[in-house]
This record gives sequence, C-alpha cells and structure tokens, in this order.
Amino acid sequence: MNFNMPIFKVKSKPTPATLLIKFFGESQSWRETEDNLEPLIELIRLIRPLKIKNLETVDLQEIISFFNENDSCREQFSIYLKEIVKDKKFNKILSDAAILQDVDFIFEVKKRIFAKFLPYQPQKDTLEYILNQVFHLANDTIWINKIPSSQLEELYGLLKFKSIYESVEPNSVLSEVLVAMDLITQRISGRALETDVIKMVPEFDDYESPFTAFEKELFLIEDRIRNSENHFIKSDDLSYAQVLVLHKQCEDFVAKAFHNSSKYGISLRVNQNLLKIRQQLVRLRFLISLLIIEKGNDKKNNGIALALHLIKYNCYKNNVRKFIGESTQLISYEITQHTAKTGEHYITESRKEYFKMFRTALGGGFIVGILCIIKVLLSKADTSFFGHAFLYSMNYAFGFIAIYLLGFTLATKQPAMTASALIKALEEGVIKKGKDAEKYKAFAILFARVFRSQFIAFVGNVIMAFPVSLLGIWGIDYAFQYNIAATKWEGLLIDLSPIHSLAIFHAAIAGVFLFLSGIISGSIANRDKHNQVYFRITEHPLLKRSLGKDRTVKLAKLYRKRWAGIISNFWFGIFMGSTASIGLFLGLNLDIRHITFGSGNLALALYGANYAVSDSMLFWGVFGIGIIGLVNFIVSFSLSLGLAFRSRAISLFELRFVTVSIWNHFKSRPISFFFPTEKKNKSEVVENYLHVEDQK
Repeated sequence: MNFNMPIFKVKSKPTPATLLIKFFGESQSWRETEDNLEPLIELIRLIRPLKIKNLETVDLQEIISFFNENDSCREQFSIYLKEIVKDKKFNKILSDAAILQDVDFIFEVKKRIFAKFLPYQPQKDTLEYILNQVFHLANDTIWINKIPSSQLEELYGLLKFKSIYESVEPNSVLSEVLVAMDLITQRISGRALETDVIKMVPEFDDYESPFTAFEKELFLIEDRIRNSENHFIKSDDLSYAQVLVLHKQCEDFVAKAFHNSSKYGISLRVNQNLLKIRQQLVRLRFLISLLIIEKGNDKKNNGIALALHLIKYNCYKNNVRKFIGESTQLISYEITQHTAKTGEHYITESRKEYFKMFRTALGGGFIVGILCIIKVLLSKADTSFFGHAFLYSMNYAFGFIAIYLLGFTLATKQPAMTASALIKALEEGVIKKGKDAEKYKAFAILFARVFRSQFIAFVGNVIMAFPVSLLGIWGIDYAFQYNIAATKWEGLLIDLSPIHSLAIFHAAIAGVFLFLSGIISGSIANRDKHNQVYFRITEHPLLKRSLGKDRTVKLAKLYRKRWAGIISNFWFGIFMGSTASIGLFLGLNLDIRHITFGSGNLALALYGANYAVSDSMLFWGVFGIGIIGLVNFIVSFSLSLGLAFRSRAISLFELRFVTVSIWNHFKSRPISFFFPTEKKNKSEVVENYLHVEDQK
C-alpha cells in the first residue's frame, strides 16, 4: 500500500448560510461584485429544489434561523435587496406578462417559442430584468408557492420591508400598480368596442358598455387613493362595491360572447380578442384587491402577494402549452359541435338503419371501385411528380364529393364525426339522472352502435369495390385487349401486405387525413356561421332579382347543408392523392392505404396476374385489408376522440372508466358490436340523446 499517495479533499457543497456569510458577513463582498445580482442568483440556486414533482413544501427555516442569529448579515442582506429593487419599474409585468400580446395566433406562438430559446431582455432599470436573471426557470413559481405563508411573513418582517402603501410617488410600488391598472382598463375598453367583438353580444346593444363605466369608476378610486393620506380603501367603500358590480358585468359580457359562439360562430381572431379581455379582467381583479386594507396585517400580506404574483406572471409569460390550450379550446369545441351533429347520422340503431347503412356503403364501394381503375390508368400518364399528384388528387377529390352528394358512405370517414357525438353524450351524461356507472353503461351501448355502424360500412364498401374493380378491368381488357394491371399487379399486392410493406404506417397516414377532413368540415361550418354566409346569400340583391327569392333561399339552404362537406371531401382527396408524390419528391416512403381502395386494388392485382398468385400472398393481401381498415379506424377515431375530450375540458382519466364499461358490455353482449340486437324500449337512454336535436 502506497502511503505517499496525495489525499484529495472533497469540496463540500455550499449552504445558504455559508453563502450569506461569504457575501454579507464582515467582508461585505457583495459591494465589490461585478454583477450585483450574483449573490441573489446563487442564493436562489441553492434554495431551488432539484425535483419539483410531488414536492409538498419548501422549508426556509434554515435561512430564517440564520438571520435570527446573525443580525449583521440580516441587515446587510436587507440593504442589498432594497438597493437592487429601488425605483425599479414593473408596471409592464402587471399589464403585459402572461397576457396575450397579439391576436394573431401563429405570430404569438412563434414569438413565444423564439423567446424560449432567446429570451427577451428588458432594460436594466426594470424589475423584469432582475426576475429574468434570478427566476429564469418556468417552474420557479411552483416551488415558490410551496413555501409556507408563515415563513414568508417572518422573512418579510426580518428584512424590514416597507409597506407598499407609504407612497404614490413615481416609480413607487403603489404607483406602478396604479399605472398598470390604467393601462389595462384603457386597453380593455378599446378592444371591447371593436366591431367583431360587439357583434358577438347583441344583447348589450341597447346599454352603455360596462367596460366604459368600469373604466370611469376605477379612475375615480385611483384618484382618491393618490390624493388621500392612507393610499388605500376599505372593503365597505361604496365605490369599491360599484367597481365589483361593473367588473362582474364585464365578465358577463365576455362569458355571453363565448356562449353565443354556438349561435353566431367565432373566428380565431375574435376568440383571441375575447380571451385577452378575460385575462385582463382576471389581472385587474387581483390588482383591485391590493387596494383594500381591513386589518393591519393586510399591508404585509398584500406586499407578499404582489411579489409572488410578479414572479408568477414573469415565469409564465412565454408559456406555449397553456397559450395553445386556451386559444384552441373554444374553436375546437365549435368544430367538434358540428362534427357531433353530423356524426349522429352515422350511428345506426334499428335493423332498418343498419341495412340502410349497408346499402349506402355499397354505393360508396361502387364509386371507389371505379376510382381504383381510373388511378391505375392515370399512373400510366407521362408526367412529373406534381402532375401525378394533381391527377390523383382530382380523381380522389371528385370521387369523394360524388359519394357525399349521392348520400353514399365511405368506410372510416365516419369515425372523425362519431367520436364527437360520443363525447357529447358523455359530456351531457346521456341521461340527466342516475349515477356515473349508468352514464358509462349508456356510453358503452352508444359505442357498440358506433362500432357496428363502422363494421357494416366496411363490409359494404369492401364487397362492392372488389367486383366493380374486377368487372371494370375485365371490361377494358375485353374491349381494348389491354390488361391495365399486367405490369402493376405485384406492386398492388405487396402494398396490401403488412409484413412485406409499410401498409400499417401508410394506413395510419390515411387515418390522420380522415381526422383532418373532419376538422376542415367543422371549421368551414363555424366560419360560415360567424360570417353569416347563409343570411348573406339569402338577402343577396342580385341573386333575388335573377333567381327569385324562393330559389335564392333554396340555394342558401343547399350551401349551408352541403358546402362544408364538399370542401372537406375535396381536401381529403388532395391529401390522399398527393402523399405518395410528396414522398417521392422528399425521398421518403410515404403513401396512403385505405380499406376500400385496398379491396379494389386486390381485384386489380388478381386480374393483372391472371389469378396466378401464391396462397401466401393472397392471404397477406386479404389479411392486410382487414388490418388497414382497423388502423384507419383506430387512428382517425383516437385523434378525434382526443380532440373532443380536449374541447370539452373532460379529463382523459375518464377513458379508464369508459374502457372498462365498453369491455364489460362487449363480454355481456358481443353480438351487439356487429349486429343490432337491442329493442328500442330497452335503449331509451341512448335514444333520448340521439333524437335531442329533432326534439328541439
């Protein structure tokens, strides 16, 4: 053993006490640091917990005890804090931070994402600069709020902070609060009077704007506070009571506007305007509470509350997830409301409805069989990737539009619609009475109807697309002695196999497009409602003069009923037709697989090979069609279900109970998932929901 080996001392981790002694002890080295924020940054770094999740409290008792035992350090630290925050402006944090700054959704998202990587740095004479340097992590506000209030109050007293009500001079704390309140109220008043916002609340047309009255009343209170000796008011003040009443009226205005979105539709810009007004009203509610003092301890509590909120607002000012969630919830709700109403038509109950779905699915399969033949012919065109993308897209688009206008059914097109109808049923409880168990049981019954409706649509599409494609390719060969699939049959067959190709991945892509087509349909309907397109067509002077009033009304009704679906199917065709060409252009293996087209392509492949196909390839082709259909359904349905849950603020935790209820129903009545077995008098719960629109 070598006793001459050097001994390395492990450097101990500094503690808050050692750091405070280093900077605020006898040497008072904080006065000599180049960066005057360094001591505070280091102290917060030591206090900040390594793990925030499941953290119950953050204990500052060690620091409090240290200050109780070391008066000189405490006094120096108090002087230090007061010096770095002295005359620092912070009204912009109160008026701007964590509040929408731009009604342009895309611009706001880009700005916040960019600020995540390269944060905006304000001037050094502002409190925002200090907060950016010290509390620069997004979760800082979480652990700070876990500090016991008793410890915060004790620290407030030990460091001898002055009351925020001592002065209203420029740059004083209370002055900054009042300036922020002025800025917010003026911005609210202007934004609430914009034409698009007022249009959402016609109920307020005959009354004075509550925002204008609120601004006037709040200005009177602020003027009294500036000119009084106490610089605060009591909760029994009549002006304060009036301000609260007007503030409530402003909140009612915004709530009514959001509620009316189902009647008038809503644009993303109006949604952002209303959301910003609501955020500003919430901010004002907090700032107004700072003006109220009842007991002597309220001055200290209000000062601590202001400090905590300043940190919170500054930490959340670039939060992207929360912004997207708040901005898209109402829009997604309106979109899914439309798809829910549309989806009700795709849920069969009786045997009559079940077989009607089968007949319409046969019609959809007939058209898809023709589209399969046309696509093979278009693939022989000598053109570019873009040319093929255009030709395929038009083939799909006009085919899907024909299916829609003729009232036929395309399998897997319904899940994006029916998911919203299911969530609407869950949201309303399906029945207003009863326990959660009954609610989930009713939901399971409704899901069984959805599933069997999709199943019979699959069956109708597949068994019709196959013979139509086979008959079509035979007819072309008989008439022109030309087998159009002779050179393509192997590729058509391989593309269906889940083990010889990326058929499952490509089926998932098609499922995403099915989901997007439902979104497009709902967004078009919502946009037209907001822009009053139906009413504008009905009252169009040239149309009434040339077509007559009755025909103009019929045209408007036709537009309202069909246009969203036409546009949705058109874009679905564009997505489906251009994916493969985009994949070739990018050098990626991108394509789409749809169960109905898979059936038609199997027929073309068999004829192209003159039926000389191995048993294994035939098996994987047939099996692949089933897998493709299942993936189409799962992907489109899951995405739509997630959006519907999100739009109605229903916790995804509910899925646990829903899944259990569906499984129990499947075990007790498996046949009901494939064939209608319930009698109407035994399913009144779901029937009441499905016919609620008709009863209205």
